[in-house]
Amino acid sequence: MLGNKEAVANLAVKDLERARQFYEEILGLTPVEAEGDDLIVFQSGVSSLNVYRSQFAGTNQATAVTWAVGDEIEALVSALRAKGVRFEHYEMPDMRLEGDLHVSGDMKVAWFKDPDGNILNLINR
Repeated sequence: MLGNKEAVANLAVKDLERARQFYEEILGLTPVEAEGDDLIVFQSGVSSLNVYRSQFAGTNQATAVTWAVGDEIEALVSALRAKGVRFEHYEMPDMRLEGDLHVSGDMKVAWFKDPDGNILNLINR
């Protein structure tokens, strides 16, 4: 029923202008729509992210958005680190930490947070 429909990620933030700066200037996403001080829609590849103002921002303790970046993961982690992004380090079974990358076999993953604490990640898939 929904298998051929596009899904959209929704991220709650407290300060929409601070979020705009992060998603646009740090992550390089393009804002394509806005609704006043309540919502900015960003384009990310063929997907979009709805970043909206909410009193519940930062309460999600799980990964909210994943970007599948393939072999570019090391370069993107380095570029984001150069822009001031701090990466999260987790102890996970069967994964070892190599710099800011969690590695298991051929899989590489890096987690980071937006200014409101939403957990985002990159994976080499």
